[in-house]
Amino acid sequence: MTTLTSPLTSPLTKPPATAAPLDLGLVLDALAERGSPTVVHLSRPLDLAPEEGTGWSIPRLAALVRATAARLAAAGAGPGGHVAIVKRNHWDYVLLACAAARIGAVPALLSDQLGPRVLDTLLARLGPAVLVTETRLLHAAAGAGVDLAARATRTVVLDAGEPSPEGATALAELPADRPVPVHRRDDAEPLAVMHTSGTTGVPKLVVHSTETLIRRLAGFEARPWPVVTARRTDTVASAISFCHGRALTWAVSVLWHQPRAVVIVDDSDPATARRTLGAHPPTIMEALPATYARWQRLTTEPGHPFRFVRLYISTFDAVHPPTVRAFLAGSVRKHPVWMQGWGQTETGPLTFRFLTRRALVRRAERHPTTRGLGRPVPGRVALRVVDPETFRPLPRGRQGLVLARTKARCQGYVGEQHRWQEKVRGPWFNTGDLGVLTRGGTLLLLDREVDMIPGLSCVELEDVLHDRLPEVDEAVVLGGVGRAPQPVLVLSTPLAPERWRDAVRDLPELAEPLIVAGDGVPRTATGKVRRHELRDRYLADTPAHGSGRWT
Repeated sequence: MTTLTSPLTSPLTKPPATAAPLDLGLVLDALAERGSPTVVHLSRPLDLAPEEGTGWSIPRLAALVRATAARLAAAGAGPGGHVAIVKRNHWDYVLLACAAARIGAVPALLSDQLGPRVLDTLLARLGPAVLVTETRLLHAAAGAGVDLAARATRTVVLDAGEPSPEGATALAELPADRPVPVHRRDDAEPLAVMHTSGTTGVPKLVVHSTETLIRRLAGFEARPWPVVTARRTDTVASAISFCHGRALTWAVSVLWHQPRAVVIVDDSDPATARRTLGAHPPTIMEALPATYARWQRLTTEPGHPFRFVRLYISTFDAVHPPTVRAFLAGSVRKHPVWMQGWGQTETGPLTFRFLTRRALVRRAERHPTTRGLGRPVPGRVALRVVDPETFRPLPRGRQGLVLARTKARCQGYVGEQHRWQEKVRGPWFNTGDLGVLTRGGTLLLLDREVDMIPGLSCVELEDVLHDRLPEVDEAVVLGGVGRAPQPVLVLSTPLAPERWRDAVRDLPELAEPLIVAGDGVPRTATGKVRRHELRDRYLADTPAHGSGRWT
């Protein structure tokens, strides 16, 4: 264990303005030393500091990370050991990860939206030295017959005022002022663990290093780029699932650019957006596709929070054309842009595409779609499409499995390295997605292999249904051998039979739609639909077309 003395992190030396953020545990200290003027506004107080309000300067955040690191060390966290974090969604996932990294521990970020038995499985794989959680989650798990605390050497809880299960300690009661040496790990050592979305079952635990997560991903975004880089005058907002790797790379890279303000929104409630973003209107907005969809109607309200946005960013999942169209139309900017990224937890971003108002104009001869995902990140990513049976590369224009090559690829899966090896072929990673590389070099995404229907694209059919039927809040198309594709619809208003027949008049044959309530569609922490659960519910006796081998 050593104390850092590099120009980036030394308390005595101010880093040069061009320095790159190289250490997750010390990035806030480095920003404080640079005199960063950024103010962070929160939709609610941090669970780490519930009495400290919703406005934070960078120096205060750096001090909070230092105090939290001391408390984690007092709980038994240290170099190489896992610190599992599972709590309700908020930005203190990121701050806890920084605190754990500062003392050499490996933060493992787990969503509280995972069921008790899934959490138990993941904690068993991790074997954490410290579990940071909430009393309500421990009680809920106990009610399901699961003792989450038994999986960790020490359990600490964030909600100090609640009666804690036996053996759990309130994090706030641990000493925050003991000197704890900063630990510098090798760039190739594990830095953080985060889980995949889990749309097809128990999520995988993905291991990233400083090299892959910070140098390759956050470091790339921390450079100045046209259009996408935050300016000193920007207000940058994020409304995502903060237990995922994107939260770490986003925080490091955005804060490094020192925008005027950063706004954190912890849920997708439109009332939260009105209140928080209304008080701090963003000029750059990043949110989950499901959150954008839920906020879409806000764009028609007078003085709505998104009127000054110049850049929208979406990742994690498909976003439908009507949603993109509504937000772009809702901006008073002359040329607002929507950047759509595609990637995976294991790889980080792989492709990106810029959408404008003109790109999604409806035309009689075509269906506007967001399935075209743009080009691979230049100089960083290569893609190839291969035959799913032989793995031989296919020519441009042919459908197959999409493989990606990137130096930002993670190190593997905790407790499931055999599953990792199944997806790796030399430098190539099997994304498990089906797609087409066009003759122009862009990627057209069709479906996850496990969800495929031969000759069709479920996600494109869903795009068309959303575009033609404003009544539809969510459309999911499920496939099964020997039957017509099954649409499952969530409606905001009743759908007349003649409206449905007109919408599908020129589409491939579809079964009569199943109408379900909004809470009848199971979702992951990132808002993705758990299609396998819908299949089990409605097509349990029908085999799937896809093999599911690479999920």
